[in-house]
Amino acid sequence: MNLRRDVFQAIADPTRRAILLLVASQAMTAGAIAANFDTARPTVSKHLQILTECELLEQQQNGREIYYQLNPNKMKEIAAFIEPFRKMWDDRFNKLESIMKKHKSA
Repeated sequence: MNLRRDVFQAIADPTRRAILLLVASQAMTAGAIAANFDTARPTVSKHLQILTECELLEQQQNGREIYYQLNPNKMKEIAAFIEPFRKMWDDRFNKLESIMKKHKSA
């Protein structure tokens, strides 16, 4: 059964978000990633599979090792989706701050 993976379902899981943070600064093998978690290696492998299927991670073969690295282009897509919401909340907080300043000076 081939399930279509959604990036937002993928990043909803805290373990997968932690994996993304781990590989954000450097490529890592599955074993090195798994060493950071108190779960079975097959569980981490499943998380890596989901992140790879969603194209949040890319695989690069180096000899016998497979290294996982962050796919910055896919992360940009997520950021672009979230940006209007961030801007909306920034505007709301700025308005609230303005109201509070006016109230304090009154």
